[in-house]
Amino acid sequence: MTLQWVAVASFLYAEIGLILIFCLPFISPQRWQKIFSFHVWGKIATFLNKVFLTIIVLLIVLFLDAVREIRKYSFAHSMEKSSAGRHNAYDHTQMKLFRSQRNLYISGFSLFFWLVLRRLVSLITQLAKELSAKGVLKIQTDNTNKAAKKFMEENEKLKQVMKNYGKGERPMLEVENKKLVEDQEKLKTELKKTTNALSKAQNDVMTMKVQSERLSKEYDRLLKEHSELQDHVGKGIKKIL
Repeated sequence: MTLQWVAVASFLYAEIGLILIFCLPFISPQRWQKIFSFHVWGKIATFLNKVFLTIIVLLIVLFLDAVREIRKYSFAHSMEKSSAGRHNAYDHTQMKLFRSQRNLYISGFSLFFWLVLRRLVSLITQLAKELSAKGVLKIQTDNTNKAAKKFMEENEKLKQVMKNYGKGERPMLEVENKKLVEDQEKLKTELKKTTNALSKAQNDVMTMKVQSERLSKEYDRLLKEHSELQDHVGKGIKKIL
């Protein structure tokens, strides 16, 4: 086996190993999703896509080359089989035909498993996202059920309160309501009295203010007359002396 076909066979064995690892039941899709979500894969995503396409092209070329070899040695095999006395050449051609068929299988399965790996990674990622969405929906459903249960309990309590209210609590509430109305009327009456007293007090203040102003004016007038009288008396005494 040449070096290139040894590499292709090793690549095929590695693909089979990876597929088996991806199919292990105790590794959940969420764990694979965490591995696929590493920042390293995001940085080299473009490079990985180019490698993927390059490997596909190489495997297709090797597959077509194996097909060509099979057609070539199949024709030579039929020609040598019909001729007699050339057993060594026939065995050599048959060996090459076997190798070409082996290379065809190796390259074909390598190409097939390479595409399967790409699809398998995509399906695992999609399944992990669906399971995460399912978990979120389950949490939301549980919260909704708890809220609905709580509302139903509150509704039952409200119905019980209304039932008790209809039986015996209505007269008590009516008495309390009547008492509140009476208190309100009393407060209105007291407020009216207080308002009237305040208005009266304001009027008394205005009256006292007017009287105070009058008294002040009268005091000023009397003070002025007293000063004039003193001046007049002083002048009369001076004339007598």
